[in-house]
Amino acid sequence: MFYVKVPATSANLGPGFDSMGLAVSLYNYFKAEFSDSLEFILEGSYTTNIAANKNNLLWKSACTLWKQICFEPKPLKITIESHIPPARGLGSSSTAVIGGLMIANAVAGYPLNRFELLKLATSFEGHPDNVSPALYGGITLTVMTANSVIPRVLSKKPKFKAVVVIPDFLVETEKARKILPPVISRSDVIFNSSRVGLLVDCFINEEYEMLAIATQDKIHQNQRASLIPGMSEALDQAIKAGAYGAVLSGSGPTLLAFCPFGLEQNVAESMKRALANNFLQSGSLVLDIDSEGAVITEQ
Repeated sequence: MFYVKVPATSANLGPGFDSMGLAVSLYNYFKAEFSDSLEFILEGSYTTNIAANKNNLLWKSACTLWKQICFEPKPLKITIESHIPPARGLGSSSTAVIGGLMIANAVAGYPLNRFELLKLATSFEGHPDNVSPALYGGITLTVMTANSVIPRVLSKKPKFKAVVVIPDFLVETEKARKILPPVISRSDVIFNSSRVGLLVDCFINEEYEMLAIATQDKIHQNQRASLIPGMSEALDQAIKAGAYGAVLSGSGPTLLAFCPFGLEQNVAESMKRALANNFLQSGSLVLDIDSEGAVITEQ
């Protein structure tokens, strides 16, 4: 029997489009037992629309690994305990991908190391911004090359909390990508590349006061704001309430603020009010940055 715990993640962190992310202390759990046939048990807060058959994302991920190493798939009884809201920009699908890869790797006798799992997860997902922090924990920057990836963990235990505000509606990643322009101006590329450099420096040197500037973006956030009423106001209000910086989490609609200790509730309420002023209700969580990443245990 194998148990896997995978953290929720927030991708992009402002300007780090498709390359930066962080893991937070909210988790999906997966249990796999050998069985005579494939079986799924769905538990937790979010079970709607999770396939309980061979179309399940976790199972597809597992089969991808087995196919790569020429290993015959094994029927499993898989329990999925879901606590991460789907289609909210918190990496719920990435937890299934990572969970499937880790289970498949364990069943096959652990032929792949964590870096090899990251390469496989990136090829499966198409980009590493969620799967990298889900695997490694902390705040990550991951560079895609022609045949591989280069992961870097910038910080494992930063000195701030993650305030997560979750609006009460869904944004499909595909729709959020289609709204992005096919061409980016040179000035916007310069703007974003300079912010990414500053963002990396802020996390490495713990100079969080610069995050309000370092998290600025011109490639995707303003464009996606049209899908989330009150988003821009909420991000502004977070900083006015004391947050170091605030960003759209992945493709949204969740918003994330980097918050000094002690100001979490003020920041959360200011963001929720801004959304409510635009007729959008939301909930909030105060989370730590997860430092471990995905963990698998056997029994």
